[in-house]
Amino acid sequence: MNIRRLQWFSVALLLSLIALSVAWELWLAPLRPGGSWLVLKVLPLLFPLRGMLHGRRYTFQWTTLMIWLYFTEGVVRASSDRGLSAWLAALETALSLTLFASCAAYSRYSAPSRSKGASTL
Repeated sequence: MNIRRLQWFSVALLLSLIALSVAWELWLAPLRPGGSWLVLKVLPLLFPLRGMLHGRRYTFQWTTLMIWLYFTEGVVRASSDRGLSAWLAALETALSLTLFASCAAYSRYSAPSRSKGASTL
């Protein structure tokens, strides 16, 4: 497994989720015409960006916990909203699940015990 590819795939997923959330709440299907304050939900997604860009394993680990908030929002809104908003929520759910899997895989494969020369029991 190429750990660098996994890192950049995770960063791309995070940026996609940020872009989706901003576009959704400001232009595509906001709760109120002209945009809504719900766009502020993007702010917690900005916190792991720097750590992920630098390949910090701990950041990937806690991102797997934080991402469940976005998964939950996506599932709830996909089942309660109608039209474009429901489709965007389904996309948010898919991106969240994929980001979770990617961050979990990065955390697993970047573990110090997996480095060359580490002894195994």
